[in-house]
Amino acid sequence: MVAFSPSDVFSISDLPALNASFNFISTVLILTGWYFIRHGAWRQHMTCMITAVISSTFFLTGYIVYHVRVGEKSSGYTGWLAAIYFPILATHVLLAFVTLPLVIVTLVQVFRRRWDRHRRIARWTLPIWLYVSVTGVLIYFMLYKWFPPSNPL
Repeated sequence: MVAFSPSDVFSISDLPALNASFNFISTVLILTGWYFIRHGAWRQHMTCMITAVISSTFFLTGYIVYHVRVGEKSSGYTGWLAAIYFPILATHVLLAFVTLPLVIVTLVQVFRRRWDRHRRIARWTLPIWLYVSVTGVLIYFMLYKWFPPSNPL
């Protein structure tokens, strides 16, 4: 029998790309779920949104594992790049803290079949969750693809 280890497939340095992929998948699912509910297709909406929660959970797990193992990644940005990057990062982090409880509260209303409350909370949850998912992908591209710091991982 051949022994298999996850480290044979990918390393910790692969997690940022994987995490950005989960964020992108969540973005697509959130938008698709929103489209479905706007067109009365509540079962498809529910499928998309639950899958978005699962994708976001995979993201959060990978994010925590990466930052526990590697620590924070400094951008080292200055000038115009810092003027663009840091406001995006600050709003992303602030709203990311809000997103998790909002998603949980929104889901609890579904499980309790409190559709009126679900709709009322989801009107806040969806745009905030969408913003966090989109800016998460944007931050990944800025840090790792478009303007990587001079000292890689």
